[in-house]
Amino acid sequence: MSGPGVLAIVECGDPVLRRPAEPVDPADLRTSELQLLIAKMRATMEAAPGVGLAAPQVGMPIQLAVLHDGPERWGQLTEEERTARQRNGLDFTVLVNPTLRLVDDPDQASFYEGCLSVPGLTGVVARHRAVRVEALDEHGPPVDRVFSGWAARIVQHEVDHLRGHLYLDRVETRSLSTTANYARLWAGWPAEDAAASLGFTLR
Repeated sequence: MSGPGVLAIVECGDPVLRRPAEPVDPADLRTSELQLLIAKMRATMEAAPGVGLAAPQVGMPIQLAVLHDGPERWGQLTEEERTARQRNGLDFTVLVNPTLRLVDDPDQASFYEGCLSVPGLTGVVARHRAVRVEALDEHGPPVDRVFSGWAARIVQHEVDHLRGHLYLDRVETRSLSTTANYARLWAGWPAEDAAASLGFTLR
C-alpha cells in the first residue's frame, strides 16, 4: 500500500488499552510528527478496514482519534438495516482531547459492535443515540458537534478507548459471538432475535 504507511494495531491484553490517555498539547498539532501520526492512523483505519481508530490502539497513549464511515464500509447492509442503525455517511473526522456529553434525548440503541483491537469477536452493546462532543480538530480549532445514529456509536466507542475502556466492558456477555457465527446466524437480523435466542435482555 502506498502513502504514509500502516501501523500495527494493538490487541486486547496490552496495558496501553487499559490506561487513560494523556491530553495532547495543542501546540503539538502544528508539528510534522503529529500530523504524520494522524495520516498513518487514517491509513491504518482504512486498511483494516474500520470506521474509527484511537491512538492507544496503535500504541500511542494520547487523546486522539480518527473516524470515517461511508458506503464502502456498509458491506451487505440492506436499506432497512441501515435505516434501523441510522447509519449515514461520516466524513473523515479527527478528535483531539474530546469530552463527551449526552444531549437531551437519553434514548439508547443496542446493536452488534466489534473492535479492531478485539479481533474475531462481536457483541451487542447499548449506546446513546446522540452525543455532543467538544474537542479540537487536527489543526487546533475547536469542535463542538452533535453526533447521532451510528456516528454517535463510533464516537462513544473511540472516546471509550481514550478512557481506557473496551467495548467488552459494556457488551451483553451472552451476545458475544465469533465474527463467523455472527455472519452465519445474526447478520441481517434484529438484535432482538439474538437476545431471544441467546438469553439476554436488550437495554
